[in-house]
Amino acid sequence: MKKKIWSYATVFVMIFGLLIVFPGPSSSMDEVPIIDIHAPFLRKIPIAIPAFVLAGEQEALLDAGEKGLEYFAGAVDFSGYFMVQSAHDTPGFPGLDGIVASKIDFSLWKKQGVELLASIGLVLAGDGQLEMECRLFDVVQESLVVGKRYRGPVSDYRRMFRLFASEVLFQVTGRQGLYESRLAFVSDTTGHKEIYICDYDGTGVRQITKDQSIALSPAWSSDGNWLAYTSYREGNPDLFIRHLDGGRGFHVSKPGLNVTPAWVPGAFQLAATLSFEGHQNIYLLTGQGKVIKKLTHSWDIDVSPAFSPDGKQMAFVSRRSGSPQIYVKDMESGRVQRLTYEGNYNTSPAFSPDGRHLAFVGMRRGEGINIYRMDLDGQRVVQLTQNSRDNEDPTWSPDGSLIAFTSSREGVFNLYVMTAYGTDQRRLLSMPGGQTTPRWSLKPVRFE
Repeated sequence: MKKKIWSYATVFVMIFGLLIVFPGPSSSMDEVPIIDIHAPFLRKIPIAIPAFVLAGEQEALLDAGEKGLEYFAGAVDFSGYFMVQSAHDTPGFPGLDGIVASKIDFSLWKKQGVELLASIGLVLAGDGQLEMECRLFDVVQESLVVGKRYRGPVSDYRRMFRLFASEVLFQVTGRQGLYESRLAFVSDTTGHKEIYICDYDGTGVRQITKDQSIALSPAWSSDGNWLAYTSYREGNPDLFIRHLDGGRGFHVSKPGLNVTPAWVPGAFQLAATLSFEGHQNIYLLTGQGKVIKKLTHSWDIDVSPAFSPDGKQMAFVSRRSGSPQIYVKDMESGRVQRLTYEGNYNTSPAFSPDGRHLAFVGMRRGEGINIYRMDLDGQRVVQLTQNSRDNEDPTWSPDGSLIAFTSSREGVFNLYVMTAYGTDQRRLLSMPGGQTTPRWSLKPVRFE
C-alpha cells in the first residue's frame, strides 16, 4: 500500500490509560440528521471510505489499519443507511494525499457519485500508542461534518474504528448506541438450549449458560450488567437472575411457571409471569427475585411483559379475550387497554427505544407468522416481514434503527436483522443448530 504523509497539531490526554475522544469541529450541517429513520422510504447515502493514511514509514500499523478499515466499512454498511464504497472491497479505489480538506480533491469523489467521505489517519506515537484522527466530509458542500481524535494501545484499534463508526451514524441519524451494544439469544448448538451473547453484528459469540437443559427468554437489565432468563436445569421452569461477571446471582423457584422476565427501565426490578397462585399472571419482582406485587389479575394467561423506555407503560400478551392479544397497562392509573384486534394471534410486544412504536408478532390468515410495527394507539400497523415462512421475536437496537428477529426462512430458526422499516433483511450470524429469542442490550456492554 502506498504510504501518505500527514500531520496535525493537537494535544492528546490519556483517560484511564486507554482511550480518549475529542469533540470535533462544528458540523457543517448544523448537526441536523440527514436520514429520518422513521421515514417509510429510505435512500441510502453513498459514502466513500478510502485507504487510511499513515504518518511516515510505520509498518507496525499496517495490520491494525487494514483490519480496522475493514471493520469500519462493515460497521457502516451494517446500519443499512449507507451505500459503502470502500478501498477494502474495491481494487484500484482512489486514495488520499492527506486527511484534511485541503488535501482532498472533492471533484474526483463527486464523479464517483459520493456524498460523504471518511478520511482516517494513523500515527504511532513515541510512547508506542496509536493516535488516530478521523474526519467525515460532505463531498457536495466540500465541507467538514465532524472530526474526532482517539489515542490508546495499538491493540485497541478496533474500538477506535467502532467509535468513529458510531459518530458517522450519529451525524446522519441523530442517534447513538448501536455499535457498543450486544445481543443475548438462545441456541441449541451444543444439543441443549443455552443462552449466548454476541456483538451487535453477530461476531464475538460467547456462551453464558452451561445448564445442559433448556434455557429461555433472556432479558437485559437497563444497565447492561444483569441477565434474567428461565431455565429447566432443576426440572422446573425457574427464573435465574445473573450478573455477567459470573460471581453473583439469584434464583426464583416458585411452584409452577417462572417465565418471560422483563426489566423495569432504570430500576433493579423486573416483571415476570408466575403461576404459583394458580393462574399465569405478571408480577413485579425485586432484582433479588422477591415478589413486590401482582401487576395483572386475569383468570387466564398473561405473559411477555415489555416496558416502555420511561417505565410508565407495560405491554403484555393476554388470552383474556379468547386468543393471544397485546394489551398495554398504564403503570400509574392501572388502566389496561387492548391494542391488537386483527387476527387471532398477536404476541411478543417490544417497545421502540423512543417509545413511539411497538414491534410485535402476528398471524394473519394465509400469511403465516410475521413481524409488524404499530403506533402505541394501535393504529397505523405496518407489516415488516412477508413471504419468508415464520418470523418471530422482534427486538430493537438501542438507537431504534434496526430490529433483530428470528426466522425459519432458511429451514431452522436463525437470527436476522432489518431496518426499522423492514428493509435490508439479512442473516445476523452463522453457527450450528438453531437460534431464537434475540434481545438487544439497551446500553453498552463490555467484558474483559
